[in-house]
Amino acid sequence: MRRLYIIVEGYTEKDFVSQTLAPYFQSLGIYNISPILIRTSKTGKGGFVNYEHLKNNVKRLLSSEKEVIVSTFVDFFRIPTSMPKYEESMRLNADSDKVGSLELGMFESIDDTRFIPYIQLHEFEALLFSSNKGFEEYCEESVHKQTKAVVDSYENPEDINSSPETAPSKRLLKINPDYDKVVEGNLIALEVGIDRMLKKCPRFREWVEILIAEVKK
Repeated sequence: MRRLYIIVEGYTEKDFVSQTLAPYFQSLGIYNISPILIRTSKTGKGGFVNYEHLKNNVKRLLSSEKEVIVSTFVDFFRIPTSMPKYEESMRLNADSDKVGSLELGMFESIDDTRFIPYIQLHEFEALLFSSNKGFEEYCEESVHKQTKAVVDSYENPEDINSSPETAPSKRLLKINPDYDKVVEGNLIALEVGIDRMLKKCPRFREWVEILIAEVKK
């Protein structure tokens, strides 16, 4: 069984991998899973502002050992323009097609079958809208009544669009200006639960299923 590294852009995503994804993988007998913050310099970590930073991280991990799978967990919302195939991808109509094209560009750039690129459509917060349960647990009634309206409006939370005003995180901040992604994001995610996310978010589910299959090879 191969080790799995998931490169993430921030501490919220790092905690999500550790606290939500890893226990799910462990329930399937997969224990060697580690989130890795994008290293932007020798001393700096975190943030996805340039594709070369991510590429360097991927290459470093792939060269560190043979029996390894490296993936990514980064947001489509405000993705760097330095991404491979960026201009070509942005000309496509559907956001899902844009993300698929960007992932293909990443795969071609790395050129290693052990690399499985994944871009979250549209961002981490989309997963939180898989259920209103997390908002009901951690937010005031005036907030979770409004989040329920969003949850009920989208059968697939990944369809919540990515404009600067209506991206999932922006919706949350408009409803609840005190929302703290790092502090509250993963508490809400844990309450929602991985099973609900997998059921409601098909691209996310497909990625998880691919990782499981590849790690077990």
